[in-house]
Amino acid sequence: MVGGQSHIQQDIDHGSSMDAEWLALIHALRIAQTLDTANIVLLGDCAAVINQANGVVKCRGTNIVHLKNFRAMLSGAAAPRIRYVKRTQNLAGIALARLHGRG
Repeated sequence: MVGGQSHIQQDIDHGSSMDAEWLALIHALRIAQTLDTANIVLLGDCAAVINQANGVVKCRGTNIVHLKNFRAMLSGAAAPRIRYVKRTQNLAGIALARLHGRG
């Protein structure tokens, strides 16, 4: 969610919940970059992905590819701050749950 507007990417390949979290983080970075905004802060409720993206925890398996794609998108730009929020505070997650009738 950016500026109160949901950005939902559909028709994505199958994968794990970790794949979904990584793809959401990458999509959020892509949107933030199109806005040409300084001091980007990305929020997510998946501590594992947040910690991997911040370099706190080592990536394994397909997450390595996601991390490489994420870092490649930065192409020398300052890395955004990536923060963990509780699921109940994650407006994008709440909007997605409502879209799928789970909220």
